[in-house]
Amino acid sequence: MKQHFLFFCAASMLLPATGCSHSQAPENPRRAAPPPTNLIARIHFAGAPAIAADPDSGAFTNLWLSPEARALRAQTLDKLARAPYEFLRSRLYAGVKDQAARLRPLVEDLFRAEWRLDVRDATNGSPEFALAVRLDAARARLWQTNLAGVLEDWTKLPADKIPNGWQLKKHQPPNLIRCVRAGGWLVLGCGQDELPLNDRTARALTPTAAAPRAGKDWLSVEMNWARAGRWLAWTNQPDWTNLPVMKLLVSARDGNLRLDGTATFPRPPALDLEPWRLPPTNLLHEPFVSFTAARGFAHWLEGQPWAQAYALPPEPGQFFAWALAQAPFQTYVAVPVSNATNAVRQLGEKLAAQFNGRLKARALGFFETAANDAEVGWRGLPFVAPFVQAVHEPAGDYLLAGLFPNSSAVQPPPAALMTELSRTNLVYYHWEITAERLPQVLNLSQLALMLTHHKQLDAQSAAGKWLHHVGPALGNTVTEITQTASNELAFTRKAPGGLTAIELIALANWLEATNFPGCDLRLPPQPPIQPGGKPARQNH
Repeated sequence: MKQHFLFFCAASMLLPATGCSHSQAPENPRRAAPPPTNLIARIHFAGAPAIAADPDSGAFTNLWLSPEARALRAQTLDKLARAPYEFLRSRLYAGVKDQAARLRPLVEDLFRAEWRLDVRDATNGSPEFALAVRLDAARARLWQTNLAGVLEDWTKLPADKIPNGWQLKKHQPPNLIRCVRAGGWLVLGCGQDELPLNDRTARALTPTAAAPRAGKDWLSVEMNWARAGRWLAWTNQPDWTNLPVMKLLVSARDGNLRLDGTATFPRPPALDLEPWRLPPTNLLHEPFVSFTAARGFAHWLEGQPWAQAYALPPEPGQFFAWALAQAPFQTYVAVPVSNATNAVRQLGEKLAAQFNGRLKARALGFFETAANDAEVGWRGLPFVAPFVQAVHEPAGDYLLAGLFPNSSAVQPPPAALMTELSRTNLVYYHWEITAERLPQVLNLSQLALMLTHHKQLDAQSAAGKWLHHVGPALGNTVTEITQTASNELAFTRKAPGGLTAIELIALANWLEATNFPGCDLRLPPQPPIQPGGKPARQNH
């Protein structure tokens, strides 16, 4: 089951949509494993005119086509137009231009026009790409002219380098590129062999063939993660061969964006859907602004190298998180355990041994366990006091973690929530009032970035202004993952903005990253230690 939660979370961040499923899984279901194919990915985007013509596109246009959103999009397109040069500049000669002016209109077409991208495994081990874009004759000529100019500039050798045979070989264009017209489509192929995918795509899009768009789906994605994993060098990960084939559809319905997807595994993932064991109502109580529940991940957690250093055998198999409305830092996590006191003692020892030296060197406090092993706390931080407490209840023991003391119970969780968690095939459930949750997550993320000496999101940046604009218009967001067969998981999402508060904050920070489309999350260098054991003061 390696990374199946990660696949769905990543998809929900990149593909805004909604939906909610309440079906029960059959007793002994198993979907047929996907047939062998060399397809790595297929993505189809319906295009801006099709989205604008959809009567249910109001939520999308209100949130993603505002002046603030347009400014953020323009900034992002400018960065994307320069990204190919930044990626290839180490292989290019000094003095070549970034060609952003030629690439900028082409990148913008990918946000407006209908297009389809196919990626397949080639016989030489390198992937082959075919991108088909629906363009009129004038726009197609612009693509052909601009791409030819970019390739000519980036592959032409300076005169003083031509005599050097080694350099000539080193700087030859690494890939074959073919550009053809097929009806109203421009098909651009790229790879290192005969490019059969390019020709196949062109034949499929001739005027006599049906257009790829079907129904009201704005975006459709099919991804073979096992094949992609081999290409992305994930083969060192445990059980990577059981990565799923994932299918996602994005549309709009009833004022919400909607996402529906499935992940079909070659073999059933190791899910143990034991009955839900909710925290007691004196911990889990209203008023909520968000609630999350997940189960069945114990086997996956056991295989994660990053988790093995903090293992609390037996591994927890359920997880609950919620946020209250009173304060930004009232966000809590509860995990059922067999012996909470032993778990706190073990966790405190491992956290102190692993982190205290580095935390003190960075002036970020230290971990300390209470004398009675009832709590381990992260001392010395501003604004928050992170803790993990042992909780003993008649229903069993729990670890409760938070950033701020939990307030007294006001009223028990709503009955509708308990009904949601009564479904036997439910693996993951998340609900939030995104308009209220967004400023909470923003405060938490800004604090985390400050404490780790990372760049905080500037409220006056394009992404910061966009977040401020969209926040008040966001309503309820519901996300679910259910087991619909022994080797299949289904994902649904409904949300006015398509994304949760955490995803919106992550997206905004990513779009404002200095190395976008990269996202460097490495910690800055550890400050030097002054005589006397104190870290040197640094300016950020």
